[in-house]
Amino acid sequence: MMRKKRKRGVFPGPCLSHGPGPATAPAPPPSPEPRRPAWTGMGLRAAPSCAAATASAAAAGAEQRRRPRLCPPPLALLLLLLLSLGLLHAGDCQQPAQCRIQKCTTDFVSLTSHLNSAIDGFDSEFCKALRAYAGCTQRTSKACRGNLVYHSAVLGISDLMSQRNCSKDGPTSSTNPEVTHDPCNYHSHTGAREHRGGDQNPPNYLFCGLFGDPHLRTFKDHFQTCKVEGAWPLIDNNYLSVQVTNVPVVPGSSATATNKITIIFKAHRECTDQKVYQAVTDDLPAAFVDGTTSGGDGEAKSLLIVERESGRYVEMHARYIGTTVFVRQLGRYLTLAIRMPEDLAMSFEESQDLQLCVNGCPLSERIDDGQGQVSAILGHSLPHTSLVQAWPGYTLETANTQCHEKMPVKDIYFQSCVFDLLTTGDANFTAAAHSALEDVEALHPRKERWHIFPSSGNGTPRGGSNLSVSLGLMCLILIVFL
Repeated sequence: MMRKKRKRGVFPGPCLSHGPGPATAPAPPPSPEPRRPAWTGMGLRAAPSCAAATASAAAAGAEQRRRPRLCPPPLALLLLLLLSLGLLHAGDCQQPAQCRIQKCTTDFVSLTSHLNSAIDGFDSEFCKALRAYAGCTQRTSKACRGNLVYHSAVLGISDLMSQRNCSKDGPTSSTNPEVTHDPCNYHSHTGAREHRGGDQNPPNYLFCGLFGDPHLRTFKDHFQTCKVEGAWPLIDNNYLSVQVTNVPVVPGSSATATNKITIIFKAHRECTDQKVYQAVTDDLPAAFVDGTTSGGDGEAKSLLIVERESGRYVEMHARYIGTTVFVRQLGRYLTLAIRMPEDLAMSFEESQDLQLCVNGCPLSERIDDGQGQVSAILGHSLPHTSLVQAWPGYTLETANTQCHEKMPVKDIYFQSCVFDLLTTGDANFTAAAHSALEDVEALHPRKERWHIFPSSGNGTPRGGSNLSVSLGLMCLILIVFL
């Protein structure tokens, strides 16, 4: 029986040879299968990356079937298979996880945008926001492994937590103010109102201070030197009352200084009962008159006294009204500094209009030049009597030198220091002026207003004529002792 000759050049199986051979007609392509809707197969539309990878692999396979003699060498075939598998595995038919570092940063900014470093509770609230920020970055760490913004944020959080002494464990802030709303925390409920669209701006804070013999800085940043002998109200509104008692500093002088301070924190719903604090010379207690050191229930006290220096310096923090009070004793006299939200400070009746912090000292009680400057009293002629030494132990030159050591900036606090030394001879007034300026820097919300400089009659800053300042001080001293 004759065997049929096999046609040369036809390879029914896979490629076994890579050598040349006679040209043959390509095999007809297989008949296409009926098209199916894109959503068939596992019940989901394939991801674009998967579809692209599958189509690429299918096209490569069809090409090889059409061109059997041009099969790739084993290494190229392996690379093609690995590439196809890599594309399929990278997509895994799912979209990759998204790095959400931008959302974390946006939430942190939202939680801290209303905070002010000068307000009570800033460190606590800032640390809560930092811990929330850190937690958010941890939750998205896997998706952000190669993201430089993410790694920068992680380093920044670590640095800020070190700077603010924040513990890694503790409460965290929530992006929903309703969750953290505390009726006895003024900053909490003002932030909630802002979030709901009630207040578009953070609350405005006011500062008032009294020091020396005595020098007053009002809520409006007016600076005055007053007599105000006896008891006078500094503040008297619906939330707080502060009264000071001033006595003459030296015989024959109209200058006075504070030797007694009484502060009344009025009862406020469920936050605190009425609390009274009283300090007199050589008795600066770290407790209210009832013996307690706080007001309100719970761990986070709505009213708290903190002793910073035994018998010399105490702070009072009233969270429920967003108010901070500093009381110091320097030498034989007391100083006071207070910061309070404007809407509460201005909440009082017409009968309560006599408030030194609000309206300043009455004109009859003023001993400055009417512009708040103790060193700018011009228009008076010096007497023939020499006043080279206004008080035993101090001359104008030595007073300037001593005050300049504590206060290099020659602003109104420096000049108040010089005035006090020349009129009293008490070196403790230098420390009083210096601590008063420190209290301004700690409590005043606007840094550009910390320093008040002497100005000429038309309101323009004076360039610093030492002769004018000296003459002004001498005239002021004369007025005080006359």
